[in-house]
Amino acid sequence: MAGDRFTATYLIETPLDPAAVAEVLAGEQSSGTFTRVAGETDELRERARAQVESIELLDVADRPSLPNGWMSRKGIFDTGRRWQRARLRVSFPVANVRANLPTLAATVSGNLFDLGEVTGLRLERLDLPASYRLQFDLPKQGIGGTRKLTGVSGRPLIGTIIKPNVGLTAEATGELVGQLCAAGVDFIKDDECSGDPAHAPLHDRIRAVMRRVRDHEQRTGKHVMVAFHISDEVDAMRRHADLVEQEGGSCVMASLNWCGYSALQTLRRHTGLAIHGHRNGYGALSRHPLLGFSFQAYQTLWRLSGVDHMHVHGLQGKFSQTDEEVIESAHDTLSPLAPGLDDAVMPAFSNGQWAGTVPATWEAVKTPDLMFMAGGGILAHPGGPAAGVASLQQAWDAVQRGETLDDRAARSPELRQALDFFGRKAA
Repeated sequence: MAGDRFTATYLIETPLDPAAVAEVLAGEQSSGTFTRVAGETDELRERARAQVESIELLDVADRPSLPNGWMSRKGIFDTGRRWQRARLRVSFPVANVRANLPTLAATVSGNLFDLGEVTGLRLERLDLPASYRLQFDLPKQGIGGTRKLTGVSGRPLIGTIIKPNVGLTAEATGELVGQLCAAGVDFIKDDECSGDPAHAPLHDRIRAVMRRVRDHEQRTGKHVMVAFHISDEVDAMRRHADLVEQEGGSCVMASLNWCGYSALQTLRRHTGLAIHGHRNGYGALSRHPLLGFSFQAYQTLWRLSGVDHMHVHGLQGKFSQTDEEVIESAHDTLSPLAPGLDDAVMPAFSNGQWAGTVPATWEAVKTPDLMFMAGGGILAHPGGPAAGVASLQQAWDAVQRGETLDDRAARSPELRQALDFFGRKAA
């Protein structure tokens, strides 16, 4: 890839000539509009226009995937046409955007989802030259830093989720965190719906939680990473991050879609804490196969803001994503954004996870460089939270050694209990 251009790959659906639509798309997001304007010279177009690099014709549909007022006004829906799908690769000049993340996002998506010439459009992939990627923020902790902070090596981080938004006070949340630390977890995160509620103000919650984390670290030497959810307006996020750091914390969590690129960039440049990127709301951008973003493109943009962890959901989980999509998402986060770079972020598996989903996860990714978070899989274990954590540690140790869970359960009672208890519920 040339260092002066980046490339976006799109899936489109149209009843028109895909080649003509590709040129409309390229012009719309660079130097063109529906007609040539004053001052728009051939030289300007040559310098600033996006270029269609390739067009791959795919399947043909009998009906459009999405409504389209522009086509209705022109009577196109009444012509009996068929709806061609195609994959387009379009390159853009780096000089059009430079290191401006909101403008980069607008350039590769923006008004394209509203184009009258398409009845479906999805940004499938975003590829950047290394020199351009390095103009943006890198993760300050990433995989290596997260492991160093938690002291965990050779296996996944075992984590869980607490939900102070259900009514727990700050002090009650702190007590629960103390119990989870004693149970042996490596990582604890707030629920994304828990921000700064009246019953547990964030500044009180940070202090109450970190008192237990520090006590545990002093007794055992182990630092438990807690991702405090600090999504807010930018100045408040910086204040919250400062308090977490003052109290000896190592991580904050932000809801990416609702904070925005600029807020995450500002937070990244303000703090050295690990930033746990939560993707809640991504389903609205991705569930329709001919609209929105693939995870590869989505996570590329967010990684340019400097996050250290990215949620990918979990295998055999409770959400709509297929296992194949979860696996691909994990591989995306573990891959460099450009050849030769070391900028991978740690994938966070969650939702419906327990010891029984460990083998599928291991077979899919074949790396311990991940967070494996279980709520019920830890807290609802019949032997209690410590047994729940032990069952996950035993399951991961087994798969990494090439053992089956049943074989390992013969000498690991916590795993045996988990298989018997949660296995019946999953059946």
